[in-house]
Amino acid sequence: MASIALANLKGGCGKSTLALNIAAGLAQRGRVALIDVDPQGALAHWAEWASDISGLSVLSGLDNLHDAKASFDHVVVDCPPSVDWNLTGKVLEAVEMVLLPVIPSPLDLWATHDAASAIHRARRANPDLKAWLVQNQAEKRSALSDAMAKVLDQQPLPLLNTAVRRRAAYRLALLEGKSVYQMGARGREAVIEIESILKEVSVK
Repeated sequence: MASIALANLKGGCGKSTLALNIAAGLAQRGRVALIDVDPQGALAHWAEWASDISGLSVLSGLDNLHDAKASFDHVVVDCPPSVDWNLTGKVLEAVEMVLLPVIPSPLDLWATHDAASAIHRARRANPDLKAWLVQNQAEKRSALSDAMAKVLDQQPLPLLNTAVRRRAAYRLALLEGKSVYQMGARGREAVIEIESILKEVSVK
């Protein structure tokens, strides 16, 4: 059983989109609870009109986390865009691993230092917590994306080798009430990225 949180200190990093598609990838392997702890409730709204979320149960609120870990094969948690310890901190103390998406922006880079402090604090209660940075919305042949990757590789938290590209498939899937796994050929490259992330964090 894998329990994965998607967290960040600021909004706009694509955290919820990545949480949804990682959950969809895990749904290929078993029953998955996708828990929306973000007060904006984006994933809960998405689930209300999604066309097909078979194998995936979207729940709202931190209270569902404990029961979900006992009832589902995998759990993915979309945290708020902050390290409010009443929400994000409690999630980090309860999951096995956390991914912190970072987009090619100096503001996101600076926020990684506070993220590392938050992870260190969570490990006091959850010493086995694994954590990685993941470069999100990267662009091919972009000097900024390349520079960010080099700088992120020097941060206190490890950087996944997989970079999630800025792809229309991720946005189109949301608009169509789907994950990239349901997009056929249009989502093929995005699925490869998600599967690569799951392989890197050792989810079978």
